[in-house]
Amino acid sequence: MPLTTPRDYAPLLASLKPAATDAATMQLVVDALWQSFHSRAYSWCGFYLLDPAKPTDLLLGPRRDKPACSPIGLHGCCGRAFLSRRPLVVNDVKVMGEHYIACDPRDVSEVVVPCLNPDGSCWGVLDIDSYDRAAFHIHDALRLSELLAATGLSAHATTNADDVEVL
Repeated sequence: MPLTTPRDYAPLLASLKPAATDAATMQLVVDALWQSFHSRAYSWCGFYLLDPAKPTDLLLGPRRDKPACSPIGLHGCCGRAFLSRRPLVVNDVKVMGEHYIACDPRDVSEVVVPCLNPDGSCWGVLDIDSYDRAAFHIHDALRLSELLAATGLSAHATTNADDVEVL
């Protein structure tokens, strides 16, 4: 079912702060997002991080609530957002064709937000999946980008809706 009312990220933006390590902060973020929104169409929420030993791959990081593929190449939704350094909203993953990486074949839509270094390079992505078509909106991408910046997981937040890629 498509999202009809925007998710309210304000409580998370007000309460989440950086933890002692990036890994701990990532886990806080996915736990808070899962607790707040899993009943609103989330089927999976987690981070993928650049593999320093093989920079053509992303490795699974902190996540909720089921296993996922790892490593993954840069040709899927996560790779597209990683390489473009732009948030990505995918209303129906079928548009990705053979480039889609299906960790759970029941997933239909997703939102992916890059984690950026101060120089603008990308070190990882936040990926959220749903069993519902059109479960995410530009609003989600913008607020998630803001959340990553507020928690220190991204040096830059995307604030312009035109900077979000929608498929």
